Amino acid sequence: MLPQEGKKAPSFTAKDETGKTHRLSDYKGKAVVLYFYPTDDTPGCTKEACSFRDQMGPLEKSGATVLGVSRQNAVSHQKFKEKYGLNFPLLVDEGPLSESYGTWVEKNMYGRKYMGMQRSTFLIAPDQTIAKVWEKVKPEGHAAEVVSALKAWGATAKVR
Repeated sequence: MLPQEGKKAPSFTAKDETGKTHRLSDYKGKAVVLYFYPTDDTPGCTKEACSFRDQMGPLEKSGATVLGVSRQNAVSHQKFKEKYGLNFPLLVDEGPLSESYGTWVEKNMYGRKYMGMQRSTFLIAPDQTIAKVWEKVKPEGHAAEVVSALKAWGATAKVR
């Protein structure tokens, strides 16, 4: 089950493509866009990653840090990041991260059931609560949608 908006974000510890450790607690006081994607260097995942890359200016202007997450290993993430000039960390999920966020789910293709990553994005507020959840994301235009939500959320967050 996906974490709900307004609830505490599940804590995590994961290494990125360079071996650097990232913890949710490292980002306390900052907004985090944590997006889960199925596989490095596939059409939909590439489109989504490149759109986050291309939206990095507005994302950073909104005060957000982007972290991509999939179950590929560090070498796969390094190649993907280098090939497309991605400008944010790609976290290696060995299972606990996607399981705690409810994105490792049973899928069904042509009658065959298997476990896989559900493309989902979480906007985590500076107080480490879930501010917004996008479930079963479509890659086309998603990063721009996140930027719009950040702008709207940021305006209301400043009022509080």
